[in-house]
Amino acid sequence: MATISALRRPYFIVLGNEKGGSGKSTTCIHVIVSLLREGYRVGALDLDARQGTLGGTLDARCAFMEARGIELPMPHFALVYRSQKDHRPEAEAEDRANFEAAVNMLSLQGAEVIVMDCPGSDNYLSRYAHSYADTLITPINDSFVDFSVLAKVDADNHDIIDPSVYSDMVWEARKQRYMRDRGKIDWIVMRNRLAAVEARNKRDVGETLDLLAKRIGFRTVKGFGERVIFRELYLQGLTLMDVKEANVGIPLGLSHVAARNEVRALMKAIKLPPARQPHAQAGDAAQVA
Repeated sequence: MATISALRRPYFIVLGNEKGGSGKSTTCIHVIVSLLREGYRVGALDLDARQGTLGGTLDARCAFMEARGIELPMPHFALVYRSQKDHRPEAEAEDRANFEAAVNMLSLQGAEVIVMDCPGSDNYLSRYAHSYADTLITPINDSFVDFSVLAKVDADNHDIIDPSVYSDMVWEARKQRYMRDRGKIDWIVMRNRLAAVEARNKRDVGETLDLLAKRIGFRTVKGFGERVIFRELYLQGLTLMDVKEANVGIPLGLSHVAARNEVRALMKAIKLPPARQPHAQAGDAAQVA
């Protein structure tokens, strides 16, 4: 079975959330392109091969470049399928081997940072990937509807009753990471779709998040607002950092400047090592069955 070489170990950023509609895919592509434009050699790993969201986004990006005759920074890419074996130990062993083979391939291609997009459901491959995270980013919509991803909350006074199944999983991943290499997972909870004005719900969610952060150990950052520009660009595999170079004909107003600042704030919150050698990267695609 392949193992991940300690000498070539990249920095791992995992995008994880077991609830859909939180902005995970938008966050993922913006993190990848931001890293590329900061000079990092980037690998992108899609662990939700059945849905193929990240792979589809990068395909759309390639199609846009071909249609426009331009070049944009691209990551190296790998897609990992879940094992179809019926016997659980054999399936888990195959999942581990496929994951490690994909990571080693991206590392050999020079990846300093590997960004992993995990499925919005619980499975062994996702749990295993979480245990390799240096930074785990969990986007949630800024409401108590999505708060259930992190914890069960009392409906009357918003007291925290118990951490969620996902929070327990992150705790187990942290233990596995420490046992493997004495490493630690920096967990960032990203508050997406924040209301533009102060409201009671926004304040209550923030206060409860602060209490939970101290209890189970994560940091909170302000995420992306509900902006049309994100949806317009996403279908073409583009990000806010590509608008000028891609010449998509979208005038940059104050809202777009604010959106770009939201992306920059997220990247600043990630405690990355410096890039070894700034460069412009053109990537290729691969698939691990």
